[in-house]
Amino acid sequence: MAREVPAVFGSVFHKDMPVLAFENGAWQSVRWQPADNLQLHPGAHCLHYGSECFEGLKAFRQQNGGVVLFRPDANIARMQQSAKLLGLPVPQTGAFLDALIELVARAADEIPDAPASLYLRPTLIGTDPVIGKAAVGSDNAVLYILASPVGDYFKAGSPMKILVETQHMRCAPHMGRVKCGGNYASALPWVAKARKEYGVHQVLFCPNGDVQETAAANFALIKGGEIVTKPLTDEFLHGVTRDSVLKVARDMGYRISERNFTVEELHEAVENGAEAILTGTAAVVSPVTSFVIDGKEITVAGQERGTAIRKAVTDIQYGAAEDRYGWLVKVA
Repeated sequence: MAREVPAVFGSVFHKDMPVLAFENGAWQSVRWQPADNLQLHPGAHCLHYGSECFEGLKAFRQQNGGVVLFRPDANIARMQQSAKLLGLPVPQTGAFLDALIELVARAADEIPDAPASLYLRPTLIGTDPVIGKAAVGSDNAVLYILASPVGDYFKAGSPMKILVETQHMRCAPHMGRVKCGGNYASALPWVAKARKEYGVHQVLFCPNGDVQETAAANFALIKGGEIVTKPLTDEFLHGVTRDSVLKVARDMGYRISERNFTVEELHEAVENGAEAILTGTAAVVSPVTSFVIDGKEITVAGQERGTAIRKAVTDIQYGAAEDRYGWLVKVA
């Protein structure tokens, strides 16, 4: 059955969403409500002190017609980590996973065929209606999950021009691994400025020359048979797609080097034929086509390796290749 894909990524939602509330010191049973409204006190902690975090994952319609979730355990674990660091009640794994599975099952008829998917956005917010709690976390919270049919974020051959930013950080270094709105807002001024001045699509943050990540995706350099990417630290997001790409690439024969590297090394590698990629849930892998370094645009020689790695991951997601890693959770 043909399924329409919204023109704007993440702009159309399944009519219902599951809501799990932490109240009176305990997580309550899931309730289902319309996804177009959320009742929230104007003094809610999340609105004043940024006590919120979210996740992004996908469900896929496979070649055989079945529906699967991709690595929900990893996203649940990452949100639990974010909750701890933000002083929020930590979601329970079982109830969280059950809500995800039930939501995907309810929205199954809306899941587009490949290369599209169903994007899922779990969001955890602090709900204490007290504006005097600036120095403490929220005792109460709500976890809700939106489901949105989306098209293929990646368009083969589309330009991906990146500004290399060495003066500013994406966010506070100790908060980089938390997937929260504050980190995206922190990067926004530099991204907006770079788009206006250089016409780029993203900014690669490299404070003091240390290559880290863009405002919305992890980054890796492909130097022949080696993939170089920053080791896991508190400074940047520990991407589920990043982890998946590295595992698949290793099995494809690449040598994985998780180490610190500099803009100087990046510049030299690209001028000598290296490829570069961004990894994230929306696009999986986006090959970079050019960099702006010190005001000069440098073209990346090719995108073949990055595109091949992307296909290897998406083949698992859509059932065209065996799931050797146990990443898929069957829904229908």
